Amino acid sequence: MAEEAGTDADDACAWAERLGWAFGLIAEDPAVRGAALVHLAEAQSKVTDALTRSNEMWLLTWPLGVDEQYREPAFLQARRRHQQAQKRSLPDGVWGGPVEGDLATWPGLPYVLLFLEWEARYPLEWTQHAKAWGTKQSLIRKVARARQDEAIKAKLTDLVEIVVHRAYRCKDREYVRVARAVDGADLRGRLDRAADSDSPWARCHAGYVLWLLDRPDLPNTRRVWRTWVAGQAAASL
Repeated sequence: MAEEAGTDADDACAWAERLGWAFGLIAEDPAVRGAALVHLAEAQSKVTDALTRSNEMWLLTWPLGVDEQYREPAFLQARRRHQQAQKRSLPDGVWGGPVEGDLATWPGLPYVLLFLEWEARYPLEWTQHAKAWGTKQSLIRKVARARQDEAIKAKLTDLVEIVVHRAYRCKDREYVRVARAVDGADLRGRLDRAADSDSPWARCHAGYVLWLLDRPDLPNTRRVWRTWVAGQAAASL
């Protein structure tokens, strides 16, 4: 099951052993990214195969009844193998999160940030190989709620800057939550520069985020977005 793909008790070494290869997905060197994409394809294939086997065992053991079925060793083993395969793949491997405790100290957080950075820096590769809009939305909301130590704040500030410079992609509006969480002189300086840039996307997106940062009680809804765009259009006449 998806919620079982991540495990709170796993330490940083366990995460690195499973998903350390994934940092190649955000490498500047295309050859390194290519190798990581091959690894990802293999991992995803193993997830598919394990799920197929788990479903087969479910059908075979279904006549036993629910209680007996979920005590059947062959079925339980097939489910565990599927869950283990999920942990070594994306996006499955970053589902879930700590049930309790501080997200900022959760050893899975670097891989959540990696997944978001991959989508931000290499959106076409992300879309082709691991498109998961719901996962993107969920992870953005999680990191926006995390305690912001300096390293996390710096990474999230970078992500907001990358996103406002590009054409809008599904769920990008969620990054307003992140901007509000890391609001400060560094972020506002970057947004000011984006708002004064030659890129129409950057001017529009950065201007909107800055406007909302000055209005922390204003909800980030489609209606608010349309109102702001209409106001900008009227001001340019």
